Amino acid sequence: MTRTPTPAPSVEALRHVVDGRWANVRDETREQMGRYGLAADPDFTSEQYRAWVLEALKPLIASGRPLTGFDPSVGGQGDVGGVVTSFAMLAYGDLSLLVKAGVQWGLFGGAVQVLGTSRHHEKYLRKIIDGELLGCFAMTETGHGSDVQHLHTTATYDRATEEFVIDTPHPGARKDYIGNAARDGRMAVVFAQLHVGEKSPGVHAFLVPLRDENGTVLPGVEVTDDGRKAGLNGVDNGRLAFAGVRVPRENLLNHFADVAADGTYSSSIDNETARFFTMLGTLVRGRISVAGGAGAAAQKALTLAVRYGEQRRQFSDPSSGEEIAVLDYLAHQRKLLPALATSYAMQFAQDDLVARMHEIQAPGKPAVGAREQRRLEQSAAGIKAIATWHATATIQTCREACGGAGYLEENLLPALKADTDVFTTFEGDNTVLLQLLAKELLSDYGRTIKKGNPLGIAPLLGRQLASVGAERTGLASLPRRVPGVSPDITDRRRRSTLLQVRRDDTLATAIRTLAPAMRKGNDEFTVFNSAQDLLLTAARAHVDAVVEESFRNAVERATESREGGTSTDTDPQVRALLERVYDLHVLSVIDRERAWYLETGRLTAAESRRIRPLVNELCAELRPHARLLVDAFGIPEAWLSAPMLDGPAPLPTAAGVADVVTAG
Repeated sequence: MTRTPTPAPSVEALRHVVDGRWANVRDETREQMGRYGLAADPDFTSEQYRAWVLEALKPLIASGRPLTGFDPSVGGQGDVGGVVTSFAMLAYGDLSLLVKAGVQWGLFGGAVQVLGTSRHHEKYLRKIIDGELLGCFAMTETGHGSDVQHLHTTATYDRATEEFVIDTPHPGARKDYIGNAARDGRMAVVFAQLHVGEKSPGVHAFLVPLRDENGTVLPGVEVTDDGRKAGLNGVDNGRLAFAGVRVPRENLLNHFADVAADGTYSSSIDNETARFFTMLGTLVRGRISVAGGAGAAAQKALTLAVRYGEQRRQFSDPSSGEEIAVLDYLAHQRKLLPALATSYAMQFAQDDLVARMHEIQAPGKPAVGAREQRRLEQSAAGIKAIATWHATATIQTCREACGGAGYLEENLLPALKADTDVFTTFEGDNTVLLQLLAKELLSDYGRTIKKGNPLGIAPLLGRQLASVGAERTGLASLPRRVPGVSPDITDRRRRSTLLQVRRDDTLATAIRTLAPAMRKGNDEFTVFNSAQDLLLTAARAHVDAVVEESFRNAVERATESREGGTSTDTDPQVRALLERVYDLHVLSVIDRERAWYLETGRLTAAESRRIRPLVNELCAELRPHARLLVDAFGIPEAWLSAPMLDGPAPLPTAAGVADVVTAG
């Protein structure tokens, strides 16, 4: 790879590309919210912190941003993508506020919008948007966690009174870890097993009042405070249980199914499982929002660590006698710059995911088929898992890179670390999400086989045969020489192909291993359980390829920007820099998976040995641009107020030292 100095674009030009489709929303959010420090006092009690977060919702309401994501029928703009984008930026400030806002408008308000109908929209949505009606999203149960389809809370229809009776039959059926429940929520969207006469058509969602207008808990409702947590203590998480709580028949969120006054059940989707997953699919926005918030938190941590690394000096350069900035050390670059490159990759993947969601869910958009909706859910599951794991690892790395300063609360990293830790398990446990993604990929393969599509089947059969050969011989080659693709590891297209090959090979291996589960009489659970590691590997490889493709496409788009609705050439230096960042991300992924590439013969030993020197070269090349790269995230300075960034204390001069000694 020929190395030439990478020119530096302006931060504005780079930021325009990084901000993407909703650049105007990002700018408005920076302007609207940048005036608020949004930093809670670390010495707050839980009650003080919760009160502060509730008060901090008011500037969000005043900005009008929550309203923009709702349907025009209630005064919104239907800008689903824009509101998810601005929501994620709250992670630059206070993460408890982000979660509180997400519960109120994303989960509670979002469920009323997409699962309800006009009778719910007209009665509740404006109150929810304006913060007049605070609510909860009560899905997760203590004993069932991710297995929502089989939760135990019941909603039994009483035909005589035209009411649903909500019950928690045992402690394991409590709604657990529910945001807004312990203090502020007056109503909850409660997911429960519906019972209508002799029928039990599965899980449905109901609006259940929790408190009256004075905040008094209503009869039959039991609220327990979850108490102090490892982080996010500005969010009033609680447990909910119900004992014979009655709600009107109209409180069923009836977009997909309804119960008539006489107890007649009807649904536009006959199959219970299909109905359940269709209902949950409409709630994918929450999962996508968590991924975006995690990405923003990682960006903030990297901004703090890179800025600190440029000013913190340690040990002297023998040739000059001057102390060296810690970011000039290769080991420090290896900590931060690959993570920074991956943060760029995740940003572009997140933007693509938000755009797809917007095209499917925004009001007025044409209806899409079940397959396209399923693919959105697949991508959301995979990217949420990888984005939150990346945030957890990156924030820890940044904390270590800042040494003792990074351990002080005043320097913001400890709160980022504590508050984002739970992101890996809420809105779907990451391991479960990757299994879900892998099973959907297997189902896609099964549907292709069932349809008998030779164009779809042949490549996967070829991959299965190739993976068998690679396992037996330890040798493999690229699937087919692509014109213009060099066998050299320094070739950008070769590296892209390597990620695609890993995605295809790991899926083919999983398919071949799991084939016995499809045979009649075999123990399906045992076969799947014994192959969970393969499923997780295949899912991770799939997401790696998706993220790489998003980054590659973003680099291609970097040659154009929109000004007044026309495309004009931008600073070519933006693309040149992004290409290097892209190279570092992709090489870092291949470096992480070198064992697989060596075991399958996709890389030779010589090629494998070449990867780390290439990563080192890219780190050295990008070192002068590290500050530019983090500044392009556009985090308001008010949200980066950390004493460690105020600059080091001046070193004493020789005369000053002598004065101290003399005085002593």
